Amino acid sequence: MSSLQRLLDIMASLRHPETGCPWDKQQTFATVAPYTLEEAYEVLDAIDRGDWDDLRDELGDLLLQVVFHARMAEEQGLFDFSDVAQAIADKLHRRHPHVFGDAGSTDEAALRTAWEQSKAEDRAAKGEDSLMDGVANNLPALLRAVKLQKRAARANFDWGEVGPVLAKIREELDELEAEIDAGASLARQQDELGDILFACGNLARHLGIDPEQAARGTNAKFERRFRYLEKQAALVGADLSSFDLEQQEAWWVQAKMLEKAKP
Repeated sequence: MSSLQRLLDIMASLRHPETGCPWDKQQTFATVAPYTLEEAYEVLDAIDRGDWDDLRDELGDLLLQVVFHARMAEEQGLFDFSDVAQAIADKLHRRHPHVFGDAGSTDEAALRTAWEQSKAEDRAAKGEDSLMDGVANNLPALLRAVKLQKRAARANFDWGEVGPVLAKIREELDELEAEIDAGASLARQQDELGDILFACGNLARHLGIDPEQAARGTNAKFERRFRYLEKQAALVGADLSSFDLEQQEAWWVQAKMLEKAKP
């Protein structure tokens, strides 16, 4: 028996209506979905840390999510795991004619064009007639913003250079400041802040930077530096909150300098 078949059999046993696990039996697509998202992020975390043993385990946890959803679908007569595997295999075959078909071009631009054409055909087959269709609503907001912008760029609704994007960010910042100064409602301020974040996503796209990765890097940097502040406070036997902002800022500058001094 293959390891994959063993996993499928175990899931079938866990979902057995009479002898299965009480928790597994009561799950639905909706209740399992948050775990699916969580496991995907844990895969990413293992990759970021370069922990390959953990990556193996996290990929297994993510595979379990696919098996779980496929099993529930099979129970409802929708599809099974084999259908899932077949669908992605067919899609990969269809979108790589330069590997599996007659198209022999390996030019990167030509391959990208062919890929997008194939995706457009898939969307048309699903009845999607807008470039905005098919961008998952549950994606992280900044990632979804970039995907929407990329779709719009296919219709040439885009700036050709970075300058206007930077100007747009400054414009949006000014608009938010005006709302704050005017004592605007939280809803109005939220709307303007959203415009700033959307424009920042656009800047990341124009620079060829993954905004989610950039944000994760900054989060990690902030965490490292804040831990340094806590350590400095602990060295003198005090809690960080007992120091004023001026002292905290001095330690923050030290943390930055130490990081820059590292090779």
